[in-house]
Amino acid sequence: MRTTPRVIIRYCTQCRWLLRAAWMAQELLTTFEQEIGEVALQPGAGGVFDVTVDGNLVWSRADEGRFPDIKELKQRVRDQIAPEKSLGHSDR
Repeated sequence: MRTTPRVIIRYCTQCRWLLRAAWMAQELLTTFEQEIGEVALQPGAGGVFDVTVDGNLVWSRADEGRFPDIKELKQRVRDQIAPEKSLGHSDR
């Protein structure tokens, strides 16, 4: 039995990034409604904005120096959970 992936978006509460994290969670759940088992929002501090899939870091604001465009976040998540899935216009 295949387990469905768990995505965690860890965001900085001091920076008030909850709305950004929630919007990205909604976008991921809409795009990957059959592939994702859960998206968790995890409060953090110190400017953190990380996205992991089953423990694998797919985006780190600290490493990248910026927030992801939703297109590139969807591509990175897709590459982890469903590499064969077409993202339509987001693949262009």
